[in-house]
Amino acid sequence: MRFKPAVAVGLACVVVLAACGSGDDDESSGSPRTPPKVSELGPFVGECGHVTDDEVRTIAALPSVSAVFRNAVGCNWQSAGTDSAVVTFASYRGSPIDRERAWVQSKDRVVETVTVQGRTGFQSYGTNFGGTTCDFAIGLGDDFFEWSTFGYTVAGREPCGSARQLAELTLGRMQ
Repeated sequence: MRFKPAVAVGLACVVVLAACGSGDDDESSGSPRTPPKVSELGPFVGECGHVTDDEVRTIAALPSVSAVFRNAVGCNWQSAGTDSAVVTFASYRGSPIDRERAWVQSKDRVVETVTVQGRTGFQSYGTNFGGTTCDFAIGLGDDFFEWSTFGYTVAGREPCGSARQLAELTLGRMQ
C-alpha cells in the first residue's frame, strides 16, 4: 500500500510545477520586449593579428619558440624552457573592452589609457606568479583585440613595449 502515498506525492508535485508556469509573461502582458543588441562587426584583424611567427619572435625577443597554438580567436607563442616567456593574441567580437579593463584592474595591475593610430584602448602591467605581465588592448567599436606578454623583461624597454609594437602591426594590417 505504499503505492498510494507515492502517487499522492507525485500528483502534488505536478500541481505545484504547473502552478509555477501559469504566471503572466512579457508576451501575454502586452508590454513590448526589448530586442537583444546585435553588435556591428568591426574590422577583420586576421589570424594572429596579421603578424607572423618570425615577427613575434623578433619583437618580443623570444630566443626560441617551443609551442605555437592557433584557433579561430587567438594565438599563443611560448618560448622553450621552464618559466619561459609567453606572447598571446586574442580577438573579441561583440565583447566590451571596458569589461576586460575592469577584469585586469581587479588583478591589481597598473592600467593606463592608450591611443594607437587613432584608436583607444588600454595597457595594463604588473607582476604575477613571479613574472611581468602586460595586456595591450585596442577597441574596435563593439570589438577589441589584445596582445599579452608574460614572463620576461627586455632590457631597456617598458613593460608593454613589445605588446604595443605588435598592436601597431595589427592595426596597420587590418582589413
